[in-house]
This record gives sequence, structure tokens and C-alpha cells, in this order.
Amino acid sequence: MRAIEIREPGGPEVLTLTTRDRPVPGAGELLVKVAAAGVNRPDCLQRQGAYPPPKGASDIPGLEIAGEVADVGAGVTRFKQGDQVCALVAGGGYAEFCTVNETNALPAPRGLTMVEAAAIPETFFTVWHNVFQRGGLRAGETFLVHGGTSGIGTTAIQLAKAFGAKVLATAGSETKCAAMRDLGADLAINYREEDFVAAVKQATDGKGADLILDMVGGEYINRNYQAAAVEGRIVQIAFLKGRMAEADFSLLMMKRLTHTGSTLRARDIAFKALIAEELHRQVWPLLSDRKVLPVMDSIFPLDQAAAAHQRMEDGDHIGKIVLDVS
Repeated sequence: MRAIEIREPGGPEVLTLTTRDRPVPGAGELLVKVAAAGVNRPDCLQRQGAYPPPKGASDIPGLEIAGEVADVGAGVTRFKQGDQVCALVAGGGYAEFCTVNETNALPAPRGLTMVEAAAIPETFFTVWHNVFQRGGLRAGETFLVHGGTSGIGTTAIQLAKAFGAKVLATAGSETKCAAMRDLGADLAINYREEDFVAAVKQATDGKGADLILDMVGGEYINRNYQAAAVEGRIVQIAFLKGRMAEADFSLLMMKRLTHTGSTLRARDIAFKALIAEELHRQVWPLLSDRKVLPVMDSIFPLDQAAAAHQRMEDGDHIGKIVLDVS
């Protein structure tokens, strides 16, 4: 099969089209003929040598796929050959075939293309766990998401609105702010032109945000403490501006804040299966009814994976970048 491998740690140019043996599904696994694979920032980190795959996972990058079940391993009961699925994988997505435990796969939502379906798993699993399970977002609360036009951000805006939250979001241009408003954000904050802390306070009559989803880190950590409401929660999912910060921890105490965080890739199959079950029950109907959709930025053929990574790193994208593997 054709696949993309990382020749050595480095820039997008180290992504190389190669030929690999087709994987064989083990017990409980599906072999998926991949139609499309999502491109995510963790893929870029892996390419740079900063985010190695967990033990036992493929060294081929790619954390989400969509396609047709080509074969099944022993004991598989949920899917059969020919079913169209999308799936969260720990690696191996940038290839013509990929294996996944059947519990980490979901039926491709009705009415969506395979390219759209491939843009769902990584962001929707991440948002559901960190915003709703870990972050505990409830209807009527105020939710602030940084990086509102990323794949995570566009998903978080839509899901938070769908479940009744007031949504504030940050981005770095007026074009991106307009896109966030189109997705349902109640307030789009251009962080290059205004202080998001002041904007959040003004939008909430001084109360602050009940929940903040942050992928920026660095100086944002202290500013998130300032922007959070009393008893507010902050969930950390990345550190685009650095994992080290100086913060006034008295705010953590005085406001009784909760600052937590998580990574998803290294979690076990059973944990991801629980997220998949909740998504299928609570979010899949919204996708099938097109009330929530992946926002598509650009599509690249598999052999242009390097260009897809460059698009990601340039930071101009709005929504998801996907590789067409068909």
C-alpha cells in the first residue's frame, strides 16, 4: 500500500511517499480501506520528533480516518465488510489501509462525504472529552475557546452552542472572527486588536467565563485565570506558545478555579470507546441532521502531505485540512 512516512525529524519536506505492507487486523480490529485522513497539529509535532507514537502504534502519522471496512479480525461484531466508518486511531492514518479497534470506530454520519467524515474523529473526540466530560460545560454557562478557527475551535463553537452555552472565541484576524460568528459564536475576539480578558469581562458583566478551553499556553495561562469566573474551569489541551508560564496562583485560590488538562492519543482503547459511545448517542444525530458539521478548509492528495502540513503550520486555515487517499 501507499503510505506517508517521516524520513527524519524536520520540516514538512521530510514527509515521504513510500510503500508499506498492508496491515492485518487482529482480534477485535477492522481493516479500513482509507478514503481520507485528517491532518492535525499533533501530526506536525510527531514529524518534528516531539510527539512519538505510543507503544505498539504505527509510526505512520495520522490520527483520524474515514473509509470502507475491507476486512475484520476475530470477534468483530459491530461492523462488517463494506460498512463505511470513521475512526480515531493512534497512528497509521496517512496510508491506503489502516487498522483500528472496532470500539474506536463509528458509522460514517449519514449524508456526509468520506472527506467530511475523516475530519470528525480527532476533533470531536477531543472536544467532547475536554469540554463536556472533563470541563463539565452546561447549558446557560459562558464558554471561551482560544484558537476558534482551528479544527478544535470550529468544533467546540458548534457543539457548545448546540448544547446551550454562550460562546466566546478568540482568533487573530477579522476574517477569522467573521467565520467564528458564522458558526454561532456570540462574541468573536480579535486578540491582535483587543485584550481578550477585558473583552470577556465586558461580555459577562464582569463575571468571567465559566469554562475556558486553551491550546495556547504560555502567557495565556495567567490571563485565563484573570478571565475565568469564580469556580471557573480551565482545560489545557496544547501549548502553542509554550508549556512554561509565570502565573498568579492566588487567583487560583481566590476564585476557586480548576485547571486541568489531558492528551488523548495515549489513552487506552476502552477509554476512547466510552467517548465514542457518548458521541454516537448525543452528537451523531446532530451531524446526520447537519446541525453540526466539520468545517472544511482544504483537501490535499496523499502525495502532497507535505503541503498539507505547511498549510497547517502557516496558520491561515479555517477548519480542517484533509488528505484524500482514494
